[in-house]
Amino acid sequence: MRLMNLLPFSLTAILAAQTALTPAPQKPAAPETKPAAKPAAKEAPKANSLEAKFAKDTLSTVLDSVNTAWFGQPYQNITAVQVEGTVKANVSASAINAKVAADTGGQIKGGATKSGNANVNIKTTYFANGDFKTDFSGDLGNGIWTRVGNRGFLYSKELNAYTTRVDPGPADAPLSYMGWFREVIIDIRKVYAESSAFTATLGKEETAGGETLQTLTFNAPTGPYDPKKREQNLTETLGFWKRGRMDLTFEKTSKLPRKLNYTNEANGIRTSFDFNYNNGKLQSIDIANHSKGFDGPGGVRISYDANGLMKTVAGELNSQQKKIAFDLTLNWTKDLKSSQIAALPPVGAKKMGGDEQETLMLVGVAGNVMDLQRAGWNIMAPKVSTTSPSK
Repeated sequence: MRLMNLLPFSLTAILAAQTALTPAPQKPAAPETKPAAKPAAKEAPKANSLEAKFAKDTLSTVLDSVNTAWFGQPYQNITAVQVEGTVKANVSASAINAKVAADTGGQIKGGATKSGNANVNIKTTYFANGDFKTDFSGDLGNGIWTRVGNRGFLYSKELNAYTTRVDPGPADAPLSYMGWFREVIIDIRKVYAESSAFTATLGKEETAGGETLQTLTFNAPTGPYDPKKREQNLTETLGFWKRGRMDLTFEKTSKLPRKLNYTNEANGIRTSFDFNYNNGKLQSIDIANHSKGFDGPGGVRISYDANGLMKTVAGELNSQQKKIAFDLTLNWTKDLKSSQIAALPPVGAKKMGGDEQETLMLVGVAGNVMDLQRAGWNIMAPKVSTTSPSK
């Protein structure tokens, strides 16, 4: 779960945010006539073992460069970060009306005059060792989620209930964020460069803007896209990046990424990222999103303080009459102690079993997501299950 706790802070994190923001498949309005069968496409030749090893070793070098240039030394003595900001989804009134007309075959005209919105506000303190406290509020629920050591709770204001069942922190937790980011890089390396899940191949060198570039391709095919799928469990959502195809173009001198194309057929994701730098520091990421039901531009912007630490992370995805945006402010510290975020559930709150509360909270979230779906946002709804996704 380390990869998912602070989404904007790594290459994988940006991809993870992408799948969370990708709409669920839309059900076709009517069956289409199948075109004449085409000859089966030839399979790409498998990479030989020497090429695959060189490609994976090269990816490891690129990841090391990312760790040094994007993160690295400035975070050596930093033990905690305070994050505050918002995540917003918006769909225009005209898009809502168009959705109503389409769903009713034009028999009913939508009367919406206001845009549909879903806003989530977060205020969290997260330690490199895994201790955290998050206050969240907005259209998808309100509450507190915290853990210090092996004790904590998840509280829902709507249910006025809490559970003390929380996942334990990592046994080998890093002491600083320099180590934390390093472990994020190691997690990515384990999936792409050290496992056998992906085939790895080398692309040709090319010159652009006076730089020599090369592309690495990693491919682990997914299942087919299912246009009727409306929900998926949390494990599928968080682990989507462990399958699919990644084409990563890097600059051969600095070994820093310049472009990344990622596709995951099962999730309907097809997205391109262009990375922009200033003196080796990542400044922005331009996004070209061609995912199912959400075709349009986007971007991530990062600013830094005088010590080279990330100060703000903001971004958005846009399609016709729809928008998702987040805006986060970061305050890094080496003086805060875990004991300072220790908390208790509100007086009068009811204690529930973990599975019971999780199910009730997911039912509430799923209901809100269904409202958004009816308004024209076909966001993937969470699957309600009595089994904890962490198990």
